[in-house]
Amino acid sequence: MKDVLSHLERLESDAIHIFREAVAEGSRPVLLFSAGKDSTVLAHLALRAFYPARPPFPLLHIDSTWEFRAVLEFRDRFARQHGFEVIAVANEEGRAAGLNPFDHGDAYTHVMRTEPLKKALNTGQYDIIFGGARRDEEKSRAKERIFSIRSAAHSWDPKQQRPELWTLYNTRLAQGQTARVYPLSNWTEHDIWNYIIVKGIDLVPLYYSRERPVVERRGRFIVIDDEARMRWRGVERVVHRKVRFRTLGCWPVTGAIESEAMDAQGVLAEMLVASTSEREGRVSDAEEGGSLEQKKREGYF
Repeated sequence: MKDVLSHLERLESDAIHIFREAVAEGSRPVLLFSAGKDSTVLAHLALRAFYPARPPFPLLHIDSTWEFRAVLEFRDRFARQHGFEVIAVANEEGRAAGLNPFDHGDAYTHVMRTEPLKKALNTGQYDIIFGGARRDEEKSRAKERIFSIRSAAHSWDPKQQRPELWTLYNTRLAQGQTARVYPLSNWTEHDIWNYIIVKGIDLVPLYYSRERPVVERRGRFIVIDDEARMRWRGVERVVHRKVRFRTLGCWPVTGAIESEAMDAQGVLAEMLVASTSEREGRVSDAEEGGSLEQKKREGYF
């Protein structure tokens, strides 16, 4: 009998414990599902945590209306395959008003992502909201607890978070409070890709290198996912490059990287020598969307 857990097995065991602890203490859980690699791994862990029963919560997807088409296709296929209910929410008023990431920057993010998320959480009366954030992604993520307490308005105050000593979690919620729960908090990008390889997890094809139509903008390659909706600048022209994504957001503001990695093993090999953060591909973090910490304080993922 094996006495010592491997590194990945311990991370998996901890995540499963967090899922079960949160569901036992909460009344209306939900899992935020972007169809990215982290939320896909998170959903697979939920399946393992409650097997042979189905996880006792739906997937909630906030559709910005500028999602990659491959992401939406994968979301629906994944839910059908694994028996999840998907609640897809979009801000139809913002769509009708023509809000877009090209022209409206931070206002677009707030109106098309943060506000519909808060509305969906209120409508569903969810008190436990599972998310796929990891501490190594970005500096504001490192301030998070695994059980991150949010106010009745879904705002986050890092000074009001509770200590989590010896992996003991304070799950008590005051009237109106909710908890964002992050079972992947202690995982790294390296851990995620190792787990994907070991478990044979299927992902959105955008994570793997293919020849794709792109324009180079501010040193990043923007994949033209919908040419009819593209906002062209100056004399830009479309070229074809072998690119993939390390992170996925709205397609007009998510930069791809040149790559030869056509499978998970290739991605892991390239990642081990990468000198940049995976979120550096998010134009909206640094240039058009302002501080990620400020967005989180306002109720963002």
